[in-house]
Amino acid sequence: MKIFHLSNSDISGGAARAASRIHKALLKKGIKSQMLVNKKISKDENVLGPNNFIEKKLVDLRPYISNLIIKFLKIHKDIPYSISLFPSLWIDRINKSDVDLVHLHWVQHEMLSIADISRIEKPVIWTLHDMWAFCGAEHLAQDDRWRLGYLKNDHSASKFGIDINRWNWLRKLKHWQKPMHIVTPSNWLANCVRESKLMSNWPVSVIPNLLNTDNWKPKDKNFARKTLGLPLDIPLVIFGTFGANLSHHKGFDLLIETLNNIRKKDHLKNMELVVFGKNTLKSLPKINFPSHFIGHLDDDSLVNLYSAADATIIPSRQEAFCQTASESQACGTPVVAFNIGGLIDIVDHFKTGYLAKAFDTEDLSKGISWVLEKKQKSLLSKQARSKAVEKFSQKILIEKYQAIYEKVLNNKI
Repeated sequence: MKIFHLSNSDISGGAARAASRIHKALLKKGIKSQMLVNKKISKDENVLGPNNFIEKKLVDLRPYISNLIIKFLKIHKDIPYSISLFPSLWIDRINKSDVDLVHLHWVQHEMLSIADISRIEKPVIWTLHDMWAFCGAEHLAQDDRWRLGYLKNDHSASKFGIDINRWNWLRKLKHWQKPMHIVTPSNWLANCVRESKLMSNWPVSVIPNLLNTDNWKPKDKNFARKTLGLPLDIPLVIFGTFGANLSHHKGFDLLIETLNNIRKKDHLKNMELVVFGKNTLKSLPKINFPSHFIGHLDDDSLVNLYSAADATIIPSRQEAFCQTASESQACGTPVVAFNIGGLIDIVDHFKTGYLAKAFDTEDLSKGISWVLEKKQKSLLSKQARSKAVEKFSQKILIEKYQAIYEKVLNNKI
């Protein structure tokens, strides 16, 4: 069996990292796997980018033009959009290859056009990482149009009167006549697929984003803190930010409210926050709370950070899965988050962390207090680790992917 994985990048962003982990797990099992990407960052010889200078320039030009159109038309500034309009050079390369199956991942940012996807002649499965595939041009739905079918009169048009979401959705309806097998990392996103007007009759399976839990595992807390230059004797909670720092759905404003609540609690006044991710100091406004900013970390350093922390805070309003949560639990660190989306599949309330009432920052701060004050912290850590090994281990999940591959290749689903 030979698999092509299509992803806009190989390791930049959560969706890319999820795709790369599947690719590497297949290689480890002796299955031929290659990633086709627009932006190659790693040195993996099985990751293939554009072939030449012209192709690289086209990779940059297509999203540039697309973003100009979106900037001119879009309604909600907080929502990412993709119109996936311009044809790529990948489809001819795929169709002429000897590959058995094509595994799509996050292929937006003009990696593939909507029409391109319909032109793939090989069997296809598609792992979704957000709502774009069954929505219009938006990656995150702000209304129920994806359930209703983007009717003519059910939108708030831009001042130019152009309904970009309906236009994009109708293009998908036109080109995607043959259902593809969909995989989602959470039950929440799978239910969205089933409720959507576009994909309600498409086959869908749930497979969480996988982890190599032999690498993602707890380390000694004091050793981890010393390695990262963090204080040894105070409670530390961590928050990750990866390029969508101020997006409404990531809940940064809710984090600030939660921290303000914590400042009022005498028993938590010595708690400090550790913020990690891309361009942290430049892209985040000032946090009026004792904080450490440690920027982008590779996987080894992330393992140290999770192990150093007493809890991981995830204040998101929407998450299709949330690898930060699964990685944290794999390292034995409980997660405090809202009871929404894919986080429901990851965090077991009062067992591996705390799920607060949706967007209730008082309850979120209560969850942080509960984790930091829990007498049986070692039990909480063990339960978090056990959940990750049981539910997110690549040894288990890659077999589920193989089973879907076989069924798709044998036309059984």
